[in-house]
Amino acid sequence: MIEWHINPCGAAVYRAVFILSLFSWVIFAQEARELCRQLDLQPGTKAAIQWERVFKSEERQKKLGIDRLSEREKALLKTYLLEHAADSAHPMVPGL
Repeated sequence: MIEWHINPCGAAVYRAVFILSLFSWVIFAQEARELCRQLDLQPGTKAAIQWERVFKSEERQKKLGIDRLSEREKALLKTYLLEHAADSAHPMVPGL
């Protein structure tokens, strides 16, 4: 059997990295939710394939106002919309 020896300093580093990753995930979700609110987008109103089509089409992005976002914001928004699409494991449907 292999025994793992992590010194106390190493364990603290692992805990800090874990906490920071959780914190960054919360910030990501809040920022993406805010973008949805600003653009009046509801993730659960479309299936994932429909959101993919939106991000492949400049015309559809322009119609929804997504074209005004930075590339970073578009990536955040796309991830959030796909994760909460109507056919996802965790849909965000208005009224529920």
